[in-house]
Amino acid sequence: MVTTEIDRLNEQFGCGQELIFREGPGGLTVAEIANVHATATIALHGGHVLAYQPTGRKPVLWLSRCSSFEPGKAIRGGIPVCWPWFGAHPQDSAKPSHGFARLRAWEVTRACSADDGATEIDLQLADSDVTRALWSYAFGLKLRVRIGPELRVELVAQNSDTSDVRCTAALHSYFSVGDIAEIAIHGLDGCDYIDTLPRPPAHCTQAGAVRFAGETDYVYQRTSADCIIDDPVLGRRIRIRKRGSRSTVVWNPWAAKAERMPDFGDDEYPGMVCVETANVREDAVTIAPGGEHVLATEISVEGDQ
Repeated sequence: MVTTEIDRLNEQFGCGQELIFREGPGGLTVAEIANVHATATIALHGGHVLAYQPTGRKPVLWLSRCSSFEPGKAIRGGIPVCWPWFGAHPQDSAKPSHGFARLRAWEVTRACSADDGATEIDLQLADSDVTRALWSYAFGLKLRVRIGPELRVELVAQNSDTSDVRCTAALHSYFSVGDIAEIAIHGLDGCDYIDTLPRPPAHCTQAGAVRFAGETDYVYQRTSADCIIDDPVLGRRIRIRKRGSRSTVVWNPWAAKAERMPDFGDDEYPGMVCVETANVREDAVTIAPGGEHVLATEISVEGDQ
């Protein structure tokens, strides 16, 4: 009998019915987790958390029905890993938007059950000829995911080179909401932010909760505060804690941009919002040789009973 890569992963890292590797959308390999606290799905392509749903609650993450699921293309939704740059490459627009980490196949290095019933899985991405053509540094990238009553995701960037490296990054989290026009995001009142839509971008200060009435792409600066998505339609609050981050990105494409995006359904924008744990703009990170930086988020749900 031929042993497949999925067979090997299940033999080496599978945990009974708690963690199973299988073929997912588009033939991509995914890890499916189901424990007493929650279910989740993680694609090895991009080290990408696709889904998270606490037991007895509604799905927390949003995933477009129009997303591509194929090597070399980004997945629209869940938690993409944006690294080692966020947005367009600062010098070469031909290089992939949001870096290459979300486009590469990651390797599983550990999976286990925790004493409290949570499930943990670690993945890694190392430099290669392909990444060196895009970013000429030696690095190690680790993703640590813990699926329990909360979803915890840590991105550990290690500098294996001989000189300092400077990078930007984001855990580009897409959240499922009842109606974008009805939600409010708390935790950013008084923060300076950049509205990236005007040309040139506008420098503003947040007054009160963040609310939505059109396309939104805000980069909040000098903030390490929790953000809370208050969703009266779904009757819940999603709390986003973070570590190693002093910037937060809030995004929704609204109708016109959604229509222009081939991997985003025209009618999907009311059901999602991005609240991204980030190191962007002035929050870019410099990592010394042999050093590392940890960018982490913890996502929990209140209400939704």
